[in-house]
Amino acid sequence: MSDTGQQSSNNESSPPKGRVPGLHHNRLSWAGTVIACLALANILFLFIIGWLSNEKSPYMGIFTWVIFPSFLVLGIVLFILGMFLERRRRVRLGHAEITPYPLIDFNLARTRETFLVVSIVLAFFLMLSAVGSYEAYEYSDTVQFCGQVCHKVMNPEYTAYLQSPHARVRCVDCHVGPGAGWYVRAKLSGAYQIYSAAFNKYPRPIPTPVHNLRPAQETCEQCHWPERFIGSQMKVITHFASDEANTPRQIRMLIKTGGGSPTSGLSEGIHWHMNIANKVTFAYSDEHRQTIPWVKMEDREGHVTIYKAKGADLSDAQVAKMQTHRMDCIDCHSRPSHVYMPPDRSIDEALLGGKIDPTLPGIKGIAVQALTKEYKTTAEALQGIARDIDDAYKAKPEIFNQRKAAIAQAVAASQDIFSKTIFPEMKVDWRTHPNNIGHFYYPGCFRCHDGDHVSADGKVVRKDCDICHSILEQQAGASNPVKMAGAEFKHPVDIGDLKAVNCADCHTGGVGP
Repeated sequence: MSDTGQQSSNNESSPPKGRVPGLHHNRLSWAGTVIACLALANILFLFIIGWLSNEKSPYMGIFTWVIFPSFLVLGIVLFILGMFLERRRRVRLGHAEITPYPLIDFNLARTRETFLVVSIVLAFFLMLSAVGSYEAYEYSDTVQFCGQVCHKVMNPEYTAYLQSPHARVRCVDCHVGPGAGWYVRAKLSGAYQIYSAAFNKYPRPIPTPVHNLRPAQETCEQCHWPERFIGSQMKVITHFASDEANTPRQIRMLIKTGGGSPTSGLSEGIHWHMNIANKVTFAYSDEHRQTIPWVKMEDREGHVTIYKAKGADLSDAQVAKMQTHRMDCIDCHSRPSHVYMPPDRSIDEALLGGKIDPTLPGIKGIAVQALTKEYKTTAEALQGIARDIDDAYKAKPEIFNQRKAAIAQAVAASQDIFSKTIFPEMKVDWRTHPNNIGHFYYPGCFRCHDGDHVSADGKVVRKDCDICHSILEQQAGASNPVKMAGAEFKHPVDIGDLKAVNCADCHTGGVGP
């Protein structure tokens, strides 16, 4: 009995006589199998969690469609590599069962079973790869991937983007645009960005990517149609003084937007600069394109005029060595989706919108001063802002005791402004990224329209205010700057009480009144 039991035990622990273990019987292939199985289990688990959950985490997407699939592929590669190395080992040891090439004989039941299993596994893997590749592609184009995965690095840009007019436009629609060519270029650039983020190699602040952005004609103009730009726009600017009364001053002006296409009307106004009827090229001497000593303008007939800044004394050889750029939308709209508002302007908007009580004495100057101090971290800044505003009113006990609610509201609004516009950890604020729309806080228009750019025949790039806008009215000290007094409408023909009729009763759009 003991001999029989021993023989039976040996038969169970060793393969049947004549049966050779498969090439996958090696440590590397088993390790690959374990890695692949664990990765697949995690992918399925996270997929189910994401499908059932209403809240989408940016990190769940990157683990589901990027990280764990990478481990799955790694496991499969290790499995195949292990089989290859095991085959080489057996060849080296002179195993008789190893042939120069694998034998595939469908007359053998084992071969047919193996082929069936491999086919099913391969089909499942290809299907999973197709779905995963598409999901990875889709996920890499999401706003969450661009703005939240590398949270510390992209936090300033992502936060500013959420406050912008383009907050419902995906990052890739502007930074990549349609087509495969720029998609591949963006992903290759993104590979280095991942390395920079992982190994803390990124600059602070992140520089504005003016050198590798796709031309605005291929991105912005997918939504904005320059052929239809024409006419003027009304703009109202409200500014509060840093005095005890926070005195409001309001300017109402007509912005001469104009147009750049002669097919829609006159090529004039601000959009005269667009590359339709006129082509403007300039040379710049700094990375932010704020210093422009040379400008070339070519009109629709092909006439070229060169303007040079006075004192620059640039020769053609020097200009040839400088960096030049054909002007497009981004040269003026330099921060269309990532605006870091200056504290002065941010507090003005908070006072105008009622987030800060404009009747709180001196709050404009106090809040701006608190916001513009140097802080090392956001947490330190939020504490400092609360302390500085409170201390300013504690010096005036009567106001502090009577207006505690208004002071607390001003503190909260100022802290909110700081957290959305100033980022000490990344050394980002309104001074690091110029916004060239207008010319109030930054050079903007005056980079060229400074009166100092002159052509050889004496033409000057003018600095006249009425080129781009006309002042309609200025008002100071209004009790409520939100409400503007308007003139009463007068019908060209006396038809009695205008409220008693509707315009469409007479105006049909054809011949008539």
